[in-house]
This record gives sequence, structure tokens and C-alpha cells, in this order.
Amino acid sequence: MPSPRRSLPLFPVLLCTLVALAVRPAAAEGEQALAAPPDDGGLSTRVARLYQEAARATSRYEAGTRRLEKERVRAGALDRLLAVNRREAEVLRADLGRYARAQYRAGGGLPVSAQLLLADDPEALMHSHRAVWRADLAVNNVIERSRRVERRLSTERREAAERRQRLEARSAELAGMRREIQSTLEEAQGMLQNRADASVAAGSCRGAVRLEQPGRPVAGPWVAPVESYTLSAGFGQGGARWASRHTGQDFAVPIGTPVRAVGEGRVVKVSCGGPFGIEVVLAHPGGHFTQYAHLAAAAVDQGQRVAAGHWIAQSGTSGNSTGPHLHFEVRVGPGTGSALDPVPWLSARGVPLG
Repeated sequence: MPSPRRSLPLFPVLLCTLVALAVRPAAAEGEQALAAPPDDGGLSTRVARLYQEAARATSRYEAGTRRLEKERVRAGALDRLLAVNRREAEVLRADLGRYARAQYRAGGGLPVSAQLLLADDPEALMHSHRAVWRADLAVNNVIERSRRVERRLSTERREAAERRQRLEARSAELAGMRREIQSTLEEAQGMLQNRADASVAAGSCRGAVRLEQPGRPVAGPWVAPVESYTLSAGFGQGGARWASRHTGQDFAVPIGTPVRAVGEGRVVKVSCGGPFGIEVVLAHPGGHFTQYAHLAAAAVDQGQRVAAGHWIAQSGTSGNSTGPHLHFEVRVGPGTGSALDPVPWLSARGVPLG
């Protein structure tokens, strides 16, 4: 006899399944990152790599510029030494000329033997001739040394000029590489921000992107939220963009800058939409919370545990933002309205900002 389980009609089963899916409760706020699978296509990873490549290219270019400037200073010093040496040689030649003219006037062009016969004091005459001869020899020796120094300085100057030309060519090459990387980065940053804006407009995150974490460990249990930055709007600052006062500290950084967890913690919120755009909130041991907002992408899931320095997101300009930056808050609770000034809070944990 056929099993009753097998004899159930297929259509009612499918209908029940569709109804169950239709009435499934929506994900609560803070769980949006779990509602959609990652759909980044490697763009975030590409931006992160380009960001690092751009930083390295800039570092190489600046190091090359410093070497070139040192070579220019060295060449200038050689030029000055060469000029001084030539002036000294001219003075010595003039002295030699004066000695020769004095000798000629004293002897009238006569041979030394004739001068001795005609001299009132032959001994004094011989003393004078010896003095002139010694002076002549000394001047000739100095001039010869001067010539050797000039030849050496000229050789060094020529070699310095050749080094400078090579450094200038390398500097131009590094500048071209930096411009190319920066151009590629800016294009990728624009695409990343466009995706972020689309997610915020839809109110649904695409899902956590998987960034390659930095290879070097951080120095202590607390770090700044971004490695390189310029501080912009501070805590408590007034302005038309905020309902009352600014509730965090802003870090002016380019789109796609890796954002770090300032300390060990657990992700309690990843969301898109609203004035903060894409945001991540962490809970730290001891009861404090940190918020990272206006992001271009989140790189963590709700409930995930992270260590200090872990890349949790990429900065952007999503939500109520007028330009690329990271909005960073420290709170005594997970929600808004309980913010503390992040600057002294981080400073008390060994992370001075500036």
C-alpha cells in the first residue's frame, strides 16, 4: 500500500511553502548585512590593494625626491668649491706675475752673473734672488695643487650631474607610476562609492566584503580607527549638518581607506541607510561601544569578533556626508545619544590623535 506521505498532492505543498516565505519576518535593523550575500565582485579588495599601492608609490616618489634634492645640494656645494678654487688659483697666478716683474726690474733683464758684477752688495742680491726663486717655486707648487684640485672637483661635478640626471629620470618615472595608480584608484573609488550609495538608497547592505587583513600586528590593545588621516570636524562642534552638536570625531581620508577596529570587540550592528549611511558598531569589553559611519563598504558581519587593528570596513561618503571621511563615535550604549568625546577617550588608552 502506498505511503500516505507519498500520496500528498504536490500543489498544496508548494503553496504552503510560498505562503511561509511570504510571511517570514523581515530582518531587524542591525542584521541587514546578513540578509544579502556578498555581491562586491572583488571591487573592495581591488580598492584596498590600489590604496596600498598608491601609498607605496607615493613613498617611493617622495624618497626619490629627497635623494634628488640631496644630489642638487651636493652639486651646488661642488660648484661653490670649484669657484673658490679657481679664484685662489687666479690670485696665485697674479702673485707669480708680480714676482716675475719684480725680478725683471731688479735685474734689468741681465744674467745673474752680470748682475753680481754690477751689484754694490752681491750678497744681498743673491739673497733677493733666492727669495724670489723660493717664492716662485712655492707659487708654482700651489698652482699645480690647485690644478689637481680643480680637475678632481670637475670630475666630481660631472659625475654628480650624471647622477642627478639619472635621479631626475627615475623621479619622472615614479611620478608617472604614481599618477597612473592614482587615476586607477580614483576610478575604482568612484565605483565603490556608487555601490555604497545604491545600498543606502535601497536600505539594504550588499553583505560583508572580505578584505585581506594587514600582515603586521598592531603595537598595542588600542589603535586609531585609520592609519593615516587629517582630523576634521570634532566632537561637540556646531554646524548646519547636525541637529544639535557633532557627536563624534571625523577623520578626513580618501574613499576606500581601510577602517580599523580601535580595540578588541564584537560587531553588534551593520546597517545601511539613514543619516549615517553604511555604519558598523562594535561593543568592547568594559561597556563602551564605537561607531564607524559614512562607509563605502562593511567588511564584517553582525556577531563577528574582531581584534584591535582588524579591518572592519572601508571609508566613504555615504549618508549625510559632504565629502570622503570616517565619522567615529565612542558611546556608553549601542545607540545614538550616549556619545563621548573620542579624542580624550583614545588618548587615555595610549592613542593620541593629531
